[in-house]
Amino acid sequence: MLDKLKAFLSLESASGILLLLAAILAMIVENSPADIFYDALLGIPVAIQVGEFAIAKPLLLWINDGLMAVFFFLIGLEVKREVLAGEFSEPSRVALPIIAAVGGMAVPALIYISINLGDSAALKGWAIPSATDIAFALGVLALMGSRIPTSLKLFLMTLAIVDDLGAIVIIVIFYTADLSFPSLMIATVAIFVLLAMNRMGVLRLAPYMLVGFVLWAAVLKSGVHATLAGVVAALFIPYRRLPGERSTQLEILEHDLHPAVAFGILPLFAFANAGIPFDGISLDSFLHPVPLGIAAGLFFGNQLGVLGFSWLAVRFGVARLPADVGWLQLYGVALLCGIGFTMSLFIGSLAFEQGGPDYAVDDRLGILLGSLLSGLCGYLVLRFAVAKGGQGG
Repeated sequence: MLDKLKAFLSLESASGILLLLAAILAMIVENSPADIFYDALLGIPVAIQVGEFAIAKPLLLWINDGLMAVFFFLIGLEVKREVLAGEFSEPSRVALPIIAAVGGMAVPALIYISINLGDSAALKGWAIPSATDIAFALGVLALMGSRIPTSLKLFLMTLAIVDDLGAIVIIVIFYTADLSFPSLMIATVAIFVLLAMNRMGVLRLAPYMLVGFVLWAAVLKSGVHATLAGVVAALFIPYRRLPGERSTQLEILEHDLHPAVAFGILPLFAFANAGIPFDGISLDSFLHPVPLGIAAGLFFGNQLGVLGFSWLAVRFGVARLPADVGWLQLYGVALLCGIGFTMSLFIGSLAFEQGGPDYAVDDRLGILLGSLLSGLCGYLVLRFAVAKGGQGG
């Protein structure tokens, strides 16, 4: 039994499978007699207080503001490693996924905006369909096994990382509440301390974690979304080795955090945010401008944006297709970019915190529909490309 569990966790698709199971479980519980316990659990007040300083939030917001900061911290570590020694260190290899990611963010947003023009509350959700869920997308791609070229997987990973960076910028600029300048000053001091430790050659991770927690608390109180602290703190983790170590401190921390994030934090986030009450939901519910805009943005916007911008980049000589990858395979990946589950739910929770009473349900309906269509069609296209043999065009 233990061997089977280890084999499952070693699968690239395992994280995506757990995410899906967590979301399904949340919907089952929310639509069962146990829904009262589900809602009560997420509403449990949790507080940390030191003297006059206190952070008091319901459990749901500790998951969204606290645990998700660890997820963004991991993204920051991945980005730094890629810039210093990975895909991002070679501009010629990163041009196409960057351009594709821009298309995958811009076109879905334009589709959503065009469908929701005239409703100022609904327009707050314009960024929801612009996000790609890297765990789900790579999970579907992994179902193809070794028949998919490594270069296509690297293309999708790079695109998704750029997409996550874009989402972080969008959150900071468009989903920031009223600012608290004393808290921002504390956050600034914490950043300078992190910088000083990095420059002084401090390699032990404990001091970075301690100052990082101070940074997170200050950013949380500042009005800027707390997940930004995770990204900023990650940029100062040293990419150097301790004596006798084979890996850098950044690589060690990234390796240690990845299982906790992939198999703990993200499934928990999905369980806490995917509970949709199905009472009163009909076909008309999906045709409401908010879910329709999200579903259309995810499904149509991503394939048009990613594939269209990629074609233009190759057509005008700005970039080239990855090795052993054809346009049919790239189209399959463009469809997979429409799986926006985790980040879309996260942005939706920010966009509609103060929206209409039904928007919290509407956005999740659109995310689920758009992600399901994108994942299924992306899988079928990639299967066809593999069956056709080679690059598929």
